[in-house]
Amino acid sequence: MTQKDQQQLGKTLWDIADQLRGAMNADDFRDYMLSFLFLRYLSFNYEEAAKKELGKDYPVTKSNLAKEYGVSTPLQLWYESNLGEIEEFEKQMRRKVHYVIEPHHLWSNITEMARTQNGELLVTLEAGFRYIENESFESTFQGLFSEINLNSEKLGKTPTERNKKLCTIIQKIAKGIADFSTDADTLGDAYEYLIGQFAAGSGKKAGEFYTPQQISTILSEIVTMDSQDPTMGKKKKFDKVLDFACGSGSLLLNVRKRIKDNSGSVGKIYGQEKNITTYNLARMNMLLHGMKDSEFEIFHGDTLENHWSILNEMNPAKKVEFDAIVANPPFSLRWEPNDTMAEDFRFKSYGLAPKSAADFAFLLHGFHFLGKEGVMAIILPHGVLFRGGAEERIRTKLLKDNQIDTVIGLPSNLFYSTGIPVCILVLKKCKKQDDVLFINASEYYKSGKRQNTLEKEHIDRIVETYQFRQDRERYSRRVSMEEIAKNGYNLNISRYVSTSVDEIQIDLKEVNKKLIAINESIKTNTDKHNDFLKELGLPPI
Repeated sequence: MTQKDQQQLGKTLWDIADQLRGAMNADDFRDYMLSFLFLRYLSFNYEEAAKKELGKDYPVTKSNLAKEYGVSTPLQLWYESNLGEIEEFEKQMRRKVHYVIEPHHLWSNITEMARTQNGELLVTLEAGFRYIENESFESTFQGLFSEINLNSEKLGKTPTERNKKLCTIIQKIAKGIADFSTDADTLGDAYEYLIGQFAAGSGKKAGEFYTPQQISTILSEIVTMDSQDPTMGKKKKFDKVLDFACGSGSLLLNVRKRIKDNSGSVGKIYGQEKNITTYNLARMNMLLHGMKDSEFEIFHGDTLENHWSILNEMNPAKKVEFDAIVANPPFSLRWEPNDTMAEDFRFKSYGLAPKSAADFAFLLHGFHFLGKEGVMAIILPHGVLFRGGAEERIRTKLLKDNQIDTVIGLPSNLFYSTGIPVCILVLKKCKKQDDVLFINASEYYKSGKRQNTLEKEHIDRIVETYQFRQDRERYSRRVSMEEIAKNGYNLNISRYVSTSVDEIQIDLKEVNKKLIAINESIKTNTDKHNDFLKELGLPPI
């Protein structure tokens, strides 16, 4: 499927959502829409795998299954005819596709129930969601659909009204995607498109979970390059990748895609998210992009409190380290570090970030787990580059230890959550150069009514400049540590790379000469004019 078709599928689904949500706000309807897409993907994938597994024993699809056999799907018919073989079949399916869906929970049965206005649709959906959460996968996905209330009065005041509303929504979705390929990449991209559209409609709330794709691309391009020599291009293999504030998981998926597009592989990706809704979005997003449950781990918990056991190992020898770390944490979040945090292994060597802004707390959390040959790219507000106090002390130590590799300034109004300009900090523990690359990309963007965007040319320019560590007039410059030290370890980008055009130098002596000449000319011409006026008997001027 072409990119144009993928975008069209996303737009089609968004139009459906916009038509159907009625009085329901976008955030609420998002959970229904995305969950049904998720069920559609799992079902299609499962039925295709079942066809391969059963081979010639898979019942021939007939248009009159319901009328002739009282079932909606071929797999329902096989289950009813092979009761003694179900356990072994499901065992094989768990081994091959890593999950099981009961036939009556499949999307094809759900859509048939919607088409016939079956009064049991709501009950069947509820049971299906609970089964997927607790029984489908070897690893539990408990609470995956916890944000979806099928008995909400927003769907209707009575069970009958709610059932009818669900029938309408499901029929529309089924019709909308019928003409499109719905493989993992396609449906995954449509899912991402919808997340972006819902984010746009949610304003500042969207900052909790959504990183615009163009910024996600920059970060993923940077961290997938060779850490010591980016000119060598992309790495072929990552063992572990982390996003400790993963939102819907788009950054992690972008990193994985870049590696796979280069014929490489990623062992496992790890994400952490505090918000329960977006935590569930991330888990669905992983599966929707064709990942097996054994290929990722998403943890629900507070990053700063470090509740995740795998990241809370006190023994340095057992510390988990990551080949690449990406993150877009909440900007300047207020936090309340307790008395023991000063001795926390993440912060001990640097000091605590101030209560007013946890930006450096997030940065240090991630940096602690960065592997010796790894790269970390994190999105932060510009204040981290120049604010004083505790932040200055942390910034100074990172610079003196030669761990800040690149500072990239982005244009304003790229995010749904804020209009302020932000920066990307690239950090390494294997850095060779005794300088910092500054990229001032603040004036390179496409202006929009609601949001500014980065075009491919703008993204390529940033990535290329980073890769080849280029000096470009009024755009980028390698700055020595000596110069940075003279500036008090202030990293304000405009100090080092100004986008303003140099003013033309003015020769004041030459200007003065011209003014004198002009005044003399005015006097000479005035005298001549007065002579003419005198001859005419008129008063002089």
